[in-house]
Amino acid sequence: MVDITHKASTLRVATAQAVVKVSKPETIDAIQKGTVPKGDVFAMSKAAGLLGVKKTPDLLPDCHPLPIEYTGIDYKIEGLDITVLVTIKTIYKTGVEVEAMHGASVVALNMYDMLKPIDKGVEIHHIKLLEKKGGKSDYKDKFRRDLQAAVIVCSDTISEGKKEDKAGKAIIAKLENCEVGILDYIIIPDEVEIIQEKAKLYQEQGADLIIYTGGTGLSKRDVTPEAIKPLLDRTIPGIEEAIRKYGQDRMPYAMLSRSVVGTIKNTLVMALPGSTNGAKESMEAIFPEVLHVYRILKGARHD
Repeated sequence: MVDITHKASTLRVATAQAVVKVSKPETIDAIQKGTVPKGDVFAMSKAAGLLGVKKTPDLLPDCHPLPIEYTGIDYKIEGLDITVLVTIKTIYKTGVEVEAMHGASVVALNMYDMLKPIDKGVEIHHIKLLEKKGGKSDYKDKFRRDLQAAVIVCSDTISEGKKEDKAGKAIIAKLENCEVGILDYIIIPDEVEIIQEKAKLYQEQGADLIIYTGGTGLSKRDVTPEAIKPLLDRTIPGIEEAIRKYGQDRMPYAMLSRSVVGTIKNTLVMALPGSTNGAKESMEAIFPEVLHVYRILKGARHD
């Protein structure tokens, strides 16, 4: 299976269809009047479809087991065509397109099985996905492409050359993946004055985003939040909560991080953990969606 542990859960919706074509009007009449020998075609096929949706990962080896939180199965009759519509909803890390298509297929196949004693010409057509929503792909085209970020590594040991920086490089890799340009990348010691000086400098130089990594823990030298907070016009608690929630889902020590996010005028400033995994997971938790903040700072409404 594909590794989806880095993904965050979002609302996922998919609608699929299948068309069951009968060969004579009498078949439609029998369905509507409930005189098909094998029973209520629509009710039994709906039950089969519900089971099909739930059993999808049992039959398709690369499909992840996931919570199905809503399944809607509807029918539409037009002439000799019966269109089956299956809508699936979940809040999870991966989509439900295959579950919707599998459900539509099973509904159609059960209808075929129930109708074949009275109609030898039943056919199944046009099994396809009609619509899907949810996941990061829904938001990827809504962000500016001219953003510039400064990445600042706060660490005494790294600035002294005693240790290699990996957290800052992980942050840069995610920024580049999100098409954010790198204005600068520097390493500084854990000193309040230097941390504040760099925030002021890059904000004045027009950086859209300033990301610090390191100094958010609880040791005496972890002073990044204390340095940054007095400079912020506003904090953004929702982003801080998203970072900690994502980390906490993956390891219990994430609750000890003191990540800070806020704005200095129109510049977004973040203080993220200094560990490689902590920095990487913090970026995974909020990017690219956090870039929507620049539309809001410009006065745009939330969609």
